[in-house]
Amino acid sequence: MTLSTPLLAAAPLLAGLIGPALLGAAPGQQQADPPDHRAMRHQIVEHVAARTSAEQRRVLDYWTPERMAKALPIDLLDSVTDGAGLLSGVTGRTEVRTAPDVSSRRLTPRGDGVTTGVPGDGLAAWLWGRTPRHQAAAARRDEGAAVKRPETTTVGSRWITGGAVARTTGRVFLTVRGADFVCSASTVRSANRDVVVTAGHCVKDGAGGWAANWTFVPAYGMGGAQRFGQYAARRMFVAGPWSSRGDDNFDVGMVALATSGGRHVADVVGTQEIAFNAARGGQVFGFGYPADPPYDGHHLVYCAGRLRADPYGQSRDQGVGCEMTAGSSGGPWMTTFDLATGKGTITSVSSFKYSDDQRTMYGPYFGDATKALFDTAEHA
Repeated sequence: MTLSTPLLAAAPLLAGLIGPALLGAAPGQQQADPPDHRAMRHQIVEHVAARTSAEQRRVLDYWTPERMAKALPIDLLDSVTDGAGLLSGVTGRTEVRTAPDVSSRRLTPRGDGVTTGVPGDGLAAWLWGRTPRHQAAAARRDEGAAVKRPETTTVGSRWITGGAVARTTGRVFLTVRGADFVCSASTVRSANRDVVVTAGHCVKDGAGGWAANWTFVPAYGMGGAQRFGQYAARRMFVAGPWSSRGDDNFDVGMVALATSGGRHVADVVGTQEIAFNAARGGQVFGFGYPADPPYDGHHLVYCAGRLRADPYGQSRDQGVGCEMTAGSSGGPWMTTFDLATGKGTITSVSSFKYSDDQRTMYGPYFGDATKALFDTAEHA
């Protein structure tokens, strides 16, 4: 996990489930728009990924089953690469990288930003800390359940009732700073039938570089890891404030995919609706592929509950009770969700957590800037 310098004395921040959360910000900095916000909020930054058929084939060939199995959640980026910090050089501050103090011990950061300490049951488990007993027990119950009625309030349960969401949600495999990682994403209804939405940090390393080898695998693990094909990214899009300074209010990425076997992803697995400037609050269902214990990244997991505002006022994001672990970054949040059909309307994605409240996940509000991002991507 990645912790930033505390913004509030009683509330140190955890960046990374998801991704870079409020790194280097001063108290209140993200509550109020920066002076250039109005000018930048509709700025779209684009990256051409795999343009030709040959480039797309190279990306798909890169992801062997062995590489997929070894890929780590993007949240461990700074722990397994150079530890430079997602916003280093932009804020002028060195970000502090430590594990969350959930097991009565805190790892001490060295001056170079690399954490020190004694690993427990592997790197990912060490960085994430102790698994809550009730969460592990819930996962075991889900493993043996044949039929389970979906819950309208849960902090993390396997989704085993099928429906559209089981096909439209998938895993993302990507390479950043020479290391391989995973995220989550979802298809959305778009003019080109190629768009998926995910977190911005699953597409671009904040103010740093773009992800390479970006591939979407819908319905991962459903009757075979690649039952519905693999889709390489053609073009990637993020909002200007995310690209320039890693602003968590804009932690959204849109990706236009190449076809797989000559077919558009929407024609193969279907899509979810997407909405912008929706009313705040209300019920939400969040989905993703968490990969840290008690989860293994092979099953679709969901959280459900009522949305609430950021209690620290450090972002315009909304939160929901959710204990999904690393790997769920970028997974879709849906309102007006139909439990019977698995269809809903995407209004956010999993973005970050605060270190003193690991039971609440936060996601960016889809406003005008996200709409502009989507409008650009669906015509790419």
